[in-house]
Amino acid sequence: MQTMLIAVVFLVISLLLGIPLPFCFGGALGIMIVFADINVVSLFVWGYNQIINATLIAGPLFILCGGFINKTEIAEKLLALVATFTTKVRGGLGIIAIVVCGFLGAISGSAFTGVAAIGPTMHPKMVEAGYPRGYAASLIGASTILGVLIPPSLTMITFGWVTGVSVLACFLSTVLPGIIIIILLCVINVIDCGRFQKDVEVAAKAKAAADAVNSQPVNRTKKFIAAIPALLLPVIILGGIYGGAFTPSEAAAVACAVCVLIGVFCYRNLNLKGFMSAVKTSVGSTGAVMAMMFFCFMLSQTFVLLKLPEALVEMFTSFTDSKIVVLLCINVLLAFLGMIVNDGTAVVLCAPLLVPLCAAYGVHAVQVAAFMVVNLSFGGLTPPYASILYLSMRICDCTFDEMLPSTLKFVLLAYLPATLLTTFIPALSLWLPGLMGLL
Repeated sequence: MQTMLIAVVFLVISLLLGIPLPFCFGGALGIMIVFADINVVSLFVWGYNQIINATLIAGPLFILCGGFINKTEIAEKLLALVATFTTKVRGGLGIIAIVVCGFLGAISGSAFTGVAAIGPTMHPKMVEAGYPRGYAASLIGASTILGVLIPPSLTMITFGWVTGVSVLACFLSTVLPGIIIIILLCVINVIDCGRFQKDVEVAAKAKAAADAVNSQPVNRTKKFIAAIPALLLPVIILGGIYGGAFTPSEAAAVACAVCVLIGVFCYRNLNLKGFMSAVKTSVGSTGAVMAMMFFCFMLSQTFVLLKLPEALVEMFTSFTDSKIVVLLCINVLLAFLGMIVNDGTAVVLCAPLLVPLCAAYGVHAVQVAAFMVVNLSFGGLTPPYASILYLSMRICDCTFDEMLPSTLKFVLLAYLPATLLTTFIPALSLWLPGLMGLL
């Protein structure tokens, strides 16, 4: 136990110092190997077998899918379609960004795609409409995290793999929490827009910017027809998964293929240069992610081999009988982890430990997946990790000070309530999987 404590302290300190993630987990793993009774050869063989598993191929493929989306007009067509329904609504531009980011989540399975695809298009128009620059960038960043919650989700695929829980059930567990967050973000946006658009001049700018999203008079039929290829993507992906036509990994491959076909034959804006650029970017991202996960897998396994899950269960059961107290403690831990590592890493490290602990208090593993992922998702907005916040800053050309106040507002008024509701109301995460016969 003392060795594990030293390894965890080293891991936390190295993460806070900003050392690259593979070295953080590799260093902590080295401490465990040197000072604990761990068979190095069998551990590395186990880690290698995990990292080459076919289930995890969905990660690189969804990353590639996001790259193809950024090289086509899929996001732009969705924006134009949603705009035809919201341009006359107060806060309509913000609602467009929120809804389209959620829709992109059903295609790419990633939070980064929304910022890259929506930010360059929507941010200038939102600023022209009277939104403060930092607020607009924060809203886009907060909305794109829906990509982690709306299925398919890379984080849920990882959770299902490391815990043995049904990936399909995990997918459905965050649908209702995701919808709640969409509604809360829209409500906050509409209320705030009442402050941004008080005078006639700003309101006129808002209308002009909303009309510019369409770039021509509203024609819903024409916009709908243009968006049909993009709309078919989530239907093909999710319909194929839940219809039993293919696995999540196969769905990711199908999504890549369909994106290429749409870009080449429907929208005709994906050329060889764009294709190779998307592949090159995706390969670099995949290499960094897989190296990190390799060490993280093995570190997590050493904790399991040394019976840390059993020790946690014994510690908490001797400390309190209250499920509420335990779940609150877990959420505080997850919120802290979300500030220093990405959601996938935190899942690999903690899910094998927390599922047995929660089971001792009667909490279903699928519910654990739901509140764990909802909690960790907003770590992309909370420093020092805050990858989505920093990406939004770069893409929207905003400063940290401009974005931080509104970002904290979205976290406290949208993501935190959704996390607590998911944690303490099991039906939010278990109803849909139960309805589909997955529990």
